[in-house]
Amino acid sequence: MIELTPAQLTPAQRRAFRAQAHHLHPVVSVASNGLTPAVLKEIDLALQAHELIKVRVYGEDRAQRDTIMATICSELGAASVQHIGKTLIFWREKREVEATARTPADKPKRSTATAKSAKALSARRGLSSLNRVAPKKDRWFPAPSKTPRRSDD
Repeated sequence: MIELTPAQLTPAQRRAFRAQAHHLHPVVSVASNGLTPAVLKEIDLALQAHELIKVRVYGEDRAQRDTIMATICSELGAASVQHIGKTLIFWREKREVEATARTPADKPKRSTATAKSAKALSARRGLSSLNRVAPKKDRWFPAPSKTPRRSDD
């Protein structure tokens, strides 16, 4: 991977990011295999999507977690926000992604048999009954009478 310089945060920024990250759940877990290229790629994708992420490191050695944090910061250009227990918090500003613009010529062409609406689809399939309104059903109970009920007093 390309090594990037880690972003530097002011104490006020770090405090604000810690407050925002309090309610987040870890999005990436680093298990017994350590920091593999696949894990680094997942962290990179998560940083691109969310900017502020939590990473859970399953390991008892604090020095190993410090090394993992330094590696992530240097390789991905992320800033270390906090390391508390087995949870690491990182922040990186979203990068501009070069979007390849699709021209109308790139779009797949519709076949002439493709329906453009539900009516056209049902007509093509011979289901013209789907386009009609259902007839009203007869009432199964008598209409209320217009005369008031007698009371037995």
